[in-house]
Amino acid sequence: MSPIAAVIFDLGGVVTGSPLEAIARYERDHGLPPRAIGEAIRRAGESGAWSRLERGELPLAAFMSAFQEECRACGVALDSERLMTYIAEASAPRPAMLEAIRRIRAHGLRTGALTNNWVSDARRGPHPARELFDAFIESSVVGLRKPDPRIYELVCRELGVTPDRAVFLDDIGTNLKAARALGMLTIKVSDPAIALRELSDVLGFDLSG
Repeated sequence: MSPIAAVIFDLGGVVTGSPLEAIARYERDHGLPPRAIGEAIRRAGESGAWSRLERGELPLAAFMSAFQEECRACGVALDSERLMTYIAEASAPRPAMLEAIRRIRAHGLRTGALTNNWVSDARRGPHPARELFDAFIESSVVGLRKPDPRIYELVCRELGVTPDRAVFLDDIGTNLKAARALGMLTIKVSDPAIALRELSDVLGFDLSG
């Protein structure tokens, strides 16, 4: 196996709080079946409002009504604006992850961010975590979203590494499967502390607090 030269992080659910947990909380608070919103997103597919938002093809304001309508067609009644507020409120950085990224850089490895995201009115200018990464790939900027293989290839080019020299952390299995198919080592982040222990084992130095 080639030596690891770069570590690539998803943001939401890895470096920051989980949007999936925020969606689940919205479902509980509003009496929706578990995973109902995720199923509506899945059924709409790559041409759906959520995918188009993350590729930067749909402004946030237009997304709200389009997504609400798609969910309604699946029997899911929701308030898109309120849902996005839940997600925004859950997006606080995880201090242990930020410290781990600093330690990785101190050991001479390159770091990348690879995130499916959208442009919101609340964020102007660079992402607050941008300075921690040598490459910062946002789906809404590049017009590609995970699990499209091209977005993984793009972050590797930006980092100057081949996929077999990179580790990728994400909280969604589909995104990890696509990375593995290109040759990356992958770590699923369900519990951040466990994920950092796994990453420490891969890299050969301690990333815990």
